[in-house]
Amino acid sequence: MDLRVAAYGIVTDDEGRVLLARWIEGRRVAWTLPGGGLEEGEDPETAVRRELREETGFRIETTGLLGIHSRVIPASRRVRRDERKVPLHTLRIVYRAEVTGGELRFERNGSTDMAAWFTLDEAAALQRVKLVDIGLRMAGLLPE
Repeated sequence: MDLRVAAYGIVTDDEGRVLLARWIEGRRVAWTLPGGGLEEGEDPETAVRRELREETGFRIETTGLLGIHSRVIPASRRVRRDERKVPLHTLRIVYRAEVTGGELRFERNGSTDMAAWFTLDEAAALQRVKLVDIGLRMAGLLPE
C-alpha cells in the first residue's frame, strides 16, 4: 500500500466566502481545498503555506488544526494508470488559515489551474471533491 500525506487549508474572507482551487488531474475537473502533498521531511504547516502560495498566490498563516481525514483508495480507483497496482492510503491534514498577503493568481503547470472565492451556497453548486465538504464540516461551516 502506498501512503500520501497532504495538508490543506480552509481559508475564508471577511464576506464568509471560502477559497477553493480547481483540480485538473483527477478523473474529472473538480474544485478542491487548496493544498497538497508534503515533500520529504516537510512540516505539514510549511507544506500548507507552500501549497496555498503555489495554487492561489496568497501567503497564509495557519490559525488552527481542524483535523485529519484518513481514506484508503482501492488500486482500481487510483487516478494514474501506472499507480493502479496497490491501494493508496491518504492522510489529509486540514488547517484553518487566514490570508496575510499576496494576490489571487492561478497556478501554472500544476495540479490546479485556477483559484476563486465562493459563498457556501455557490460552493455547494460546484463540481467538487468530497474533501471540500469534509473540511467545511471540520471548520463548522457545514452541519454534521
